Formats: sequence, C-alpha cells, structure tokens
Amino acid sequence: MRNTFANSLKKLMALEDTPERIAKAFALGVFLAFSPLIGLHLFLGFGLAFFCGLNRLALFLGLFINNPWTLIPIYAAGTYLGGLIIGFPQMPPPPSFEMRSVWTGDFWGQLAGHWHIWKPMVVGSFVLSVFLSAFSYIATLTLIRHRRARQANS
Repeated sequence: MRNTFANSLKKLMALEDTPERIAKAFALGVFLAFSPLIGLHLFLGFGLAFFCGLNRLALFLGLFINNPWTLIPIYAAGTYLGGLIIGFPQMPPPPSFEMRSVWTGDFWGQLAGHWHIWKPMVVGSFVLSVFLSAFSYIATLTLIRHRRARQANS
C-alpha cells in the first residue's frame, strides 16, 4: 500500500502541466472522493475532466483515494463528523433480514427505517470534502513548486 501511494505521488509530481492546474485537478478529485455522492465519483470525475479540460491523471489520482479499501473508513468518518455537527440520530431497532421478509415486502420497509443515517453522512462527507480538497490543493501546489525549484537548481 505504501508503494502504491509513493508511486502515485511520483506520477503526480512528474506531470507535464502547471503546478496550479495539477493541484486544482487533484483537489477536485479529492473533493469527489470524499463527497457523499456514492457511486457517482468516477462518472463525475470523467465528465469534469473531459468537459473542463482538467489534467485527467491528476484528477483520477485524487479520485482514487476512495477505493474499496478506503470506502468504509471514509464514510464512517464522514458520518461520525456529521453526527458531531448535526447530532446523532436515534437508532431504531435493527431490521430482521429474514428471507420471508424479502418476499412479503417488509424487508424494504425495515430497511427504509434506517435511512435517517444518511443526513449526518451527507453533511459530514461534504465538510470532509471541502476541508480535504482545500488542504490537498495547498499541499500539492507546495510540493510541486518545491520539487521543480529543487530540480531547476540542480
């Protein structure tokens, strides 16, 4: 996992584009990765990269922070943060997922009773998206400028 991160960072630093454009695209990818738009990250990233003329590799490197290994920790952190901001919802009793409830339609009724958890997840994920994308823009811009200045002096 550490090698993957290091390789991604090397690719990001070596892109042939202005530091500002790379940092903007990467930050947008991070924003989408932490956004509450579960399942739409890739489509939105592809569309924005194409229509806005962004650096595609930088955007996708930021976007793929959200992957099968990080999905649960990202949304758990977002939900917890949202709960701290707007309050934690009262949890109804857990649904009993019996096979017969699937066929009788009761399954979906029980599942819908737990959708109240979405409100803190959406709020918290959006706050994380804004904060982490701003941080990633500043960090990426600083790292690229520092690396290029060091290469120019060598």
